[in-house]
Amino acid sequence: MLEEIAIENLGVIRGARVPLSEGLTVITGETGAGKTMVLTGLNLLMGGKADPHSVRPGADRAAVEGRIRVSGHPTAAARVDEAGGEIEDDGTVVVLRTIADGRSRAHLGGRAVPQGVLAQIADDLVTVHGQAEQLRLRTSAKQRDALDDFAGPVHQGVLAGYRTAWSERTGLLAEIADSEARAAERAREVELLRIGLEEIERVDPQPGEDTELAALIERLANAEGLRVAAGEAHQAMAGEDETGAQPNAIALVETARRALEGGAHSDPALGELATRFAEVGYLINDLATDVAAYLDDLQADPGGLEAAHARMADLNGLTRSYGETIDDVLRWASDAGLRLLDLDDGGDRLESMKQRVGELDDELDRLAGALTEARTTAASELAGAVTTELHGLAMGGAHLEVTVAPADALGPYGADQVTMLLVPHPGAPPRPLGKGASGGELSRVMLALEVALATSPHKQDGSGATDPEGADVAALRRTFVFDEVDAGVGGRAAVEVGRRLAQLGRTTQVVVVTHLAQVAAFGDTHLVVTKSAGDTPDGNPDGDTPAGDDAHDADGMITVTGVREVTDENRVVELARMLSGQEDSTTARQHAMELLESSVVGR
Repeated sequence: MLEEIAIENLGVIRGARVPLSEGLTVITGETGAGKTMVLTGLNLLMGGKADPHSVRPGADRAAVEGRIRVSGHPTAAARVDEAGGEIEDDGTVVVLRTIADGRSRAHLGGRAVPQGVLAQIADDLVTVHGQAEQLRLRTSAKQRDALDDFAGPVHQGVLAGYRTAWSERTGLLAEIADSEARAAERAREVELLRIGLEEIERVDPQPGEDTELAALIERLANAEGLRVAAGEAHQAMAGEDETGAQPNAIALVETARRALEGGAHSDPALGELATRFAEVGYLINDLATDVAAYLDDLQADPGGLEAAHARMADLNGLTRSYGETIDDVLRWASDAGLRLLDLDDGGDRLESMKQRVGELDDELDRLAGALTEARTTAASELAGAVTTELHGLAMGGAHLEVTVAPADALGPYGADQVTMLLVPHPGAPPRPLGKGASGGELSRVMLALEVALATSPHKQDGSGATDPEGADVAALRRTFVFDEVDAGVGGRAAVEVGRRLAQLGRTTQVVVVTHLAQVAAFGDTHLVVTKSAGDTPDGNPDGDTPAGDDAHDADGMITVTGVREVTDENRVVELARMLSGQEDSTTARQHAMELLESSVVGR
């Protein structure tokens, strides 16, 4: 609900603070005083389009600030959180809208946001009915939502079950369509995977085989050079030339060892060196033996080299297609096997999904039938309740028709097409809401609808208020704003308009701009928009008009506009002015007091 609005430099209002309480708040004032600017400010807070020309002449910018209670409204609170705005400890959030340099800016809870975010918040909290605004129930979908709300929580529980089933079915159908659309693609993938696995299985590569085979090919291709190198090394270590003049490494080491051992009796250090030469001799002997064995194994093998090249060709064929190395190829084969299992399971998954869709179709048919039955009953009751309200609002010949017709097919909200038609007077054809009625009549139709929705017998407590988890009902109030709801009515019909606004105000917050005292008398809070004129900006000839806007009129005078709450005697004076135009009229004041007394009794 709205708690207050502060307006600065908007139209004829330089500065005004408008307090809004629970229940019914009425706004009155003389024509041209600036009542419309109050609604304009409210519209800006709700994310409405900003008009740069609405900035007060001479001012740099216009600003409207409001405090909105979002506690108890989880959707609205969630939107504030998503936008990064701060919710105060008391559950309220500050909304600011400014117009400057031809541009509009919006702030929510201290954070700059697009104006569309304000519209989303307002959609959960505020509804405006007036000639300048579109109908809340302008579409069949909105009319269906209103009928579902009227039908009560039991019906809405069935609807929630239907919505859950519909959402699951929609997801499954999308998955089935995608699966079937990609069937040919999956078949091609399966074929390619199987060809690859068969090729790898035929070659049967081993881990690291390509590296080992490359080394073997290099060895076989250079066998002669390797034999020469190994032979020379063996000759140097253990061989003898034909003359025996060139000793080998083994003989030289042995000679050195013996020489050192000969002097070891004189110096033990030589004995240690001789021991080390002996160790070197053992190593050379072992090395010579290994080189000799290498020479024995190293034989020219043209057939082996050819076989190695053939095997490498097979391995290279795999690495060209499935990886840079044989180890990569083996990893691809492992992944391909798992992918094949997944693709083979796709057929079973598809059949399972189709079976579940069939089950959901049966459930949706059952739930849709229950929805249709409940809506049909509620439609008759809603039409009767609204028609009764219209008769009390000076539209005695009008009645509302609410039809529930079969839709072409099941949809996300059932199998029904809900339509609300207004018959404005006897003999007139039924017409869609918003057509064939004046602005004032349309506001009264919407008032009748809102009263009927708020007082539905299907609601938990019969008042239209909900109390989730013990929450404060006052914190859950939605705000309704009516402009010109009393246009074209008077007398007893005006009293009935006021009574119904007050009735709606029991469970919601209602703000109404009115020029009828019979309506204003029912207000829980009465605000008066006033203006005065003087020959100086500070002039206040009446003495009781609060400071507000000052703008020069056509005669060069200063117009001052402000908003004030009236109570007790001041309220009687305002009602008298509205009744007769003469606030000091004794008769008018007496009538005003009677209206106040009867409004209390009439509730």
